[in-house]
Amino acid sequence: MSDLLSIGASGVKAYQSALTTVSENIANANVTGYARRTTDLKEIGAPAGVLATNKNLAGGGVIAGGVVRSADEYASNAVRSSGADLARTATGVNWLDRIDSVMAGNQLNERVTGFFNAARTLASDPTSTALRSNMLGAATSTATAFTATGAAFTQAADDLDTMARASVDTLQRLGQSLAKVNDGLGRAASGSSAAANLSDQRDQLLEQMSALVDVDSKLDPIGRATVTLGGKSGPLFVSGKTVGALGYEQTSDGVPAFTVTMDGRESSLTANGGALAGTVDGAQKLATARATLDTIAGEFTDRMNTIQTGGDDQTGKPGTALFATGDRPTDISVVITDPRGIAAASTGGGVRNSGNLSAIDAARTAGGFETGITALITGNATTLKQRQTIADAQGAIRDGAVAMRDSATGVNLDTEAVELMRFQQAYSASSRVISVARDIFQTLIDIR
Repeated sequence: MSDLLSIGASGVKAYQSALTTVSENIANANVTGYARRTTDLKEIGAPAGVLATNKNLAGGGVIAGGVVRSADEYASNAVRSSGADLARTATGVNWLDRIDSVMAGNQLNERVTGFFNAARTLASDPTSTALRSNMLGAATSTATAFTATGAAFTQAADDLDTMARASVDTLQRLGQSLAKVNDGLGRAASGSSAAANLSDQRDQLLEQMSALVDVDSKLDPIGRATVTLGGKSGPLFVSGKTVGALGYEQTSDGVPAFTVTMDGRESSLTANGGALAGTVDGAQKLATARATLDTIAGEFTDRMNTIQTGGDDQTGKPGTALFATGDRPTDISVVITDPRGIAAASTGGGVRNSGNLSAIDAARTAGGFETGITALITGNATTLKQRQTIADAQGAIRDGAVAMRDSATGVNLDTEAVELMRFQQAYSASSRVISVARDIFQTLIDIR
């Protein structure tokens, strides 16, 4: 009777554990990062020596061997990889959109066109004070637009620098958290709920890290992650309880550079995915656009000043420079305050001459200032549209990877409802076995 009683008791205990696991699955069905658990039920066999002497002896019941966490490393890697690709593209799109806003926000192209049109209008009547004032005002508007656009590029570069530093700081904290999880996994009992919870945290941290940079992770037999950044051949970042120190600096051309220092050895980090890679892409686009704008601004002011100083103003004196520049070519200001100072006439041409203004019109065509600005805007817009299309496709790929992972490791409430009923019945049956054993035992006592 003791065998029957112990078998029933083992069933009650084992199925109670199974019911607890199912209940935990149901309770966490909508928790992000939670992976389904099952209870590993194993038969308690009779000792080998006993079986050899008594072939009619039954087994010893059932035991809950531990909690088994559903895991699909291939699916998890697919989620991380597709997430890193999407994050890189999405971050790059943000900076392309920022360039678009910078170029359009101050109506630079319209202001340059307005300046040339004002010069052409003045050429029809160079003695008109109103038309001279109009051209001077157009020059001021153009200078202001160049300056504001340059300042907007500077602000965008500063914002990118801030974002890059914040991303590095976040990645550093995630690495430190992962090292703590690794330490916890080393202490947690295998097959325990604690180990399963820590594994959930580990996978969430790896997924968050992959949104910042492409990561390669390898798990040891107890689930501790070893992580390299920038792919398999990248620098080691997390190994057991040890985490590397991330470094960041902005190079002279404004492009971010990253490093990882592990055990006193500094290695360069080349991000191929995640927000860090997207930030590098954005910085390169910003630097290229800024350099193009600087070239246009420099050529514009140089050419206009050359023309202005090559003619005579309304008083018959040699013209002076119209524009002055600051530290950058886009830092433009108008130095002429008197409309009479506009050198409309060719040298010695007289007050009614507008030959010098014709040179401005020729420079407009030859210099291609408006064409250059338009090309910069449309080129960026085309790239932006292409990247947005790629981001949409990558988003669909990532959603598919997440769905595949969740189907393998997520909680299905219909399945859990069936499991709940199954284990509940098994629990009740085991309780009934105990009751039967007690009744039989009582009957035997009564016989004696």
